[in-house]
Amino acid sequence: MSTSPTFPCSYCLLLLLLVAALLASSSKSAAAAAADRRSLIANGLGMTPPMGWNSWNHFHCDINEKMIKATADGLVSSGLAKLGYVYVNIDDCWAEKTRDCKGNLRPKKSTFPSGIKAVADYVHSKGLKLGIYSDAGYYTCSKTQPGSLGYEEQDAQTFASWDIDYLKYDNCFNDGSRPTIRYPVMTRALMKTGRPIYISLCEWGDLHPAEWGFNVGNSWRTTNDISDTWESMISKADENEVYAHLARPGGWNDPDMLEVGNGGMTENEYVVHFSLWAISKSPLLLGFDVANATATRAVAHIVGNEEVIRINQDPLGVQAKKTRMMGSREIWAGPISGYRFVVMLLNRADAGDDDTVTAYWDDVGIPAKSLVEVRDVWEHKTLGRAVAGNISATMPPRSCKLYILKPVG
Repeated sequence: MSTSPTFPCSYCLLLLLLVAALLASSSKSAAAAAADRRSLIANGLGMTPPMGWNSWNHFHCDINEKMIKATADGLVSSGLAKLGYVYVNIDDCWAEKTRDCKGNLRPKKSTFPSGIKAVADYVHSKGLKLGIYSDAGYYTCSKTQPGSLGYEEQDAQTFASWDIDYLKYDNCFNDGSRPTIRYPVMTRALMKTGRPIYISLCEWGDLHPAEWGFNVGNSWRTTNDISDTWESMISKADENEVYAHLARPGGWNDPDMLEVGNGGMTENEYVVHFSLWAISKSPLLLGFDVANATATRAVAHIVGNEEVIRINQDPLGVQAKKTRMMGSREIWAGPISGYRFVVMLLNRADAGDDDTVTAYWDDVGIPAKSLVEVRDVWEHKTLGRAVAGNISATMPPRSCKLYILKPVG
């Protein structure tokens, strides 16, 4: 007859303490891992691309609190706010050149005498949100105000205390370290404040932020700065398209802000610009003088096209891609919710005669023998009958057609 071995009580107690310690350590490690995940981008923002306005493209450093308030008024009075343009974003040049004696950023007295908190209160009273700008370097890109490098927690607390809703975080005058090291510091600092603040990484695409930005920001620049020309705009769309597979709800590719309405492109070129940004699920941040009612009316039919905006804000959150290129003729396409597809026919020739662009169903991802309902979102018309096989359009250089396709048979 065998008997079980016996152990001293002290040994049993030691064993129990060891198991308890291991369990506690495991629990702490899991908690630490969870906390680390939360310390990065877990703010619940950017489920669709942000819409609003930014001061830089039109005003550059010539900004002040009166103009920011007038812009908020303009977004509301024009009806753009109701369409989703809710962010009023102050870009560079809002602060004094030096911090105060406690190391805090100081709004520039000559242009923001009431302070940023007062501006935020005004913008919020209109049902809008306020954004601000800083830099992951020692100075901002204008070199007129300090950057946040080394002051991330202090500046994050300042922004939160001002009730900021959006931070554009630039990349100038840094210490030479990788943005993958510098940018997460600000993200953690913002998360630590407890205030949900949309984080826009303005890293210019240098270190392919689309490949790492989802854990750090809500959107990331994939390009250098845009300018108000066809050549600049179309090149930014091309560079941005490379990363289409990495865009998704909570994190978007950003080819820079809209130039529509600033006067450097033609009507057709601006329609192409807005169409490309919309189907690319890019942030729709207006860059013209929204406070100028005449300027707003001139482009309201473009930036206020609700059908195009709905494509951008579609909850499926899939960025369209180039699916076929035939010289200067291109097909851009992608799925949207409700088993529908967006397709853009683009004639990007610089000059010449009108040209015909054709998209076949297999260019779009639709079974070849399908019958398809076709909606022209710029003409606001649905074709009278279902279409088989393909859709074609003839158009002049530097212009496009934009359709929503829905298979019906």
